[in-house]
Amino acid sequence: MFCPREVREAWEWRVRNLPYPKETYSVTLDEEKDQLVLRTSNRKYFKRFHVPALRRLGLTLEQPAVSFDHSGTTLVIQYEKPDDVIEAEAALRVTRQKEAAKGVGAKEGAAPDCKQQ
Repeated sequence: MFCPREVREAWEWRVRNLPYPKETYSVTLDEEKDQLVLRTSNRKYFKRFHVPALRRLGLTLEQPAVSFDHSGTTLVIQYEKPDDVIEAEAALRVTRQKEAAKGVGAKEGAAPDCKQQ
């Protein structure tokens, strides 16, 4: 099972049901296709995946930003977000908060229009 997750400082992917020790796994970059590649040395698992947010901003992947850890049967891969992405997300978060505040302030004291069936 492959589950993506996002935190403020990094993108994270959790791959469940991988019982092998941490030394079995390697996470590398395919610079030609701009993808992360997860593989095992015993050739039991192979997965290619990309980071859509980096592609949208026109940025490329960098090997030092990749880290992974294994706990139980779950492999956790993290890619540290570049500063450009963190700043863009912070600006977007501020914009959304301002828009939400405007929407509430425009209808002062008015009940929300919630129609129940």
